[in-house]
Amino acid sequence: MTETDPRALLLVFVLALAVTAVARRFSLSAPLLLVVVGLAVSFVPGMPAVPLDPDLVLFLVLPPLLYSASLESSTLRLRENIKRISQLAVGLVVFSTAVVGVAAWFLVPELPLASALVLGAVVAPPDAVAAASIGRRLGLPRRIMAILEGESLLNDATALTLFRVLLAAAMSTTTVSTGATVLEGLGEFALAAVGGVLIGAAAGWLLHQVRLRLHDGVLESSVGLLVPFVIYLLAEELHTSGVLAVVVAGLYLGHKATEAGYATRLQDQAVWKALDTLLEALVFGLIGLQLRIVVDGLGTDAGRILLVSLALLVVTILARFVFVFPTIYLSRLIPQVRRRGPALSWRGPFVISWAGMRGVVTLAAAFAIPAGVDGMPGRDVVVFAAFVITVGTLLVQGLTLPALIRRLRVRDQGGQRDVLDEAAVKQAAAEAAIARLDDLADDGTPAHVTEQLRTWAQHRSNGAWERLGRSDDEIGEAPSVAFTRLRREMLTAERATFVRFRDMGRIDEGILRDMLRELDYEEAMLDRG
Repeated sequence: MTETDPRALLLVFVLALAVTAVARRFSLSAPLLLVVVGLAVSFVPGMPAVPLDPDLVLFLVLPPLLYSASLESSTLRLRENIKRISQLAVGLVVFSTAVVGVAAWFLVPELPLASALVLGAVVAPPDAVAAASIGRRLGLPRRIMAILEGESLLNDATALTLFRVLLAAAMSTTTVSTGATVLEGLGEFALAAVGGVLIGAAAGWLLHQVRLRLHDGVLESSVGLLVPFVIYLLAEELHTSGVLAVVVAGLYLGHKATEAGYATRLQDQAVWKALDTLLEALVFGLIGLQLRIVVDGLGTDAGRILLVSLALLVVTILARFVFVFPTIYLSRLIPQVRRRGPALSWRGPFVISWAGMRGVVTLAAAFAIPAGVDGMPGRDVVVFAAFVITVGTLLVQGLTLPALIRRLRVRDQGGQRDVLDEAAVKQAAAEAAIARLDDLADDGTPAHVTEQLRTWAQHRSNGAWERLGRSDDEIGEAPSVAFTRLRREMLTAERATFVRFRDMGRIDEGILRDMLRELDYEEAMLDRG
């Protein structure tokens, strides 16, 4: 593999962000559009080859993406669905590895069984970035979203550990050493899982204590940027799962974010959203750009291997269905399970089964397989098949998933309940705030100050209750909506005045920035979009 040209990588960044901007402008799936554009650009004359560097993905891209997703995940919802998530993140990965591996061994006679199983491990973990973005946009039920997101957080650890074990077996020279390697690999798998969880929990607790004592939002956010890389490297150096360590630390720190200062939370959200957009644009753009590289690696046998890879794509998709439905419905044969409640509708499991798009981890693992005389037998076939399966699932399943969700009408039905819960808790919070105000106010407190504070608290409480009633078309503009609209216009006028005084030389640039920051915080509070 040729060394990546930094200028070519920078060009990929720029083009990928441009494509992402177009996708967002027209409400398209950015990951899918990036893959399509990458495939088209890969054969443009003069376009430099940009090989996917496994180290770049597995160290510089995967940890921050997993960490950011963990910060935003609900620990409580993951705990509620841990049984289903574990079945997919562990059981389905092992099942897919075996099924795809055996199928590849049968379809490609010259491919050793150990190498075929490596291919199975490479394509086993779905990447839920594309599925999650589609699901959020279309309003998938929160339980399904929690299962898909939880699976994507944990399945990489299972797949990458299996990949290392099977790769070592595939590169062994004797049957005895291969068997010994597999036995050692089982111990390595247990050590990686337990060690990764322990390191992640310990590191998360320690970093939380450190951040609480910094009392500096900018410094806290800066430390947060280093967290996924440090934890991942530490866990990998100790021969445990860096993926699990990063996920566990992210879940802990995300759950404890309520104890941080408001400035840290605001900065963290902005920083991680921007970094996620940048990294996701890069990785999905790189996926499409690998087409020319993997085709060149096959030589004259590309046609036959393409047909085999398409067959394995079908096997990969069907394997998820074969695993998901029995694990959900066979348990209904147990009387105790049946007494817990009615059976789930088939629509939810069908969506979960179809949302199995593969992503950059699959290609990173494939490209990490050693090449050359001392490399793994059948490497070029494995890399090509992994590419076809990744792109095939992204395009076939990714492009049809929105229509499938709409057709099956798998939507979150808890919207009204959420508004009711929000209204109730906001009212309780407003009552607590007003009670605290009454405790602190004394005869020396200006009456207009306490009245304004009381009005602000009541305004926040009323907004959610108003959304429970009739629509704006029936009753006109709600008071809270009018308040937000008018206050936003007032803030615009204030900003214009500050800028005009700066342009006239009446105030310094630093004063302008301070004033604008105050207005920005207030508008952020008004903006619920």
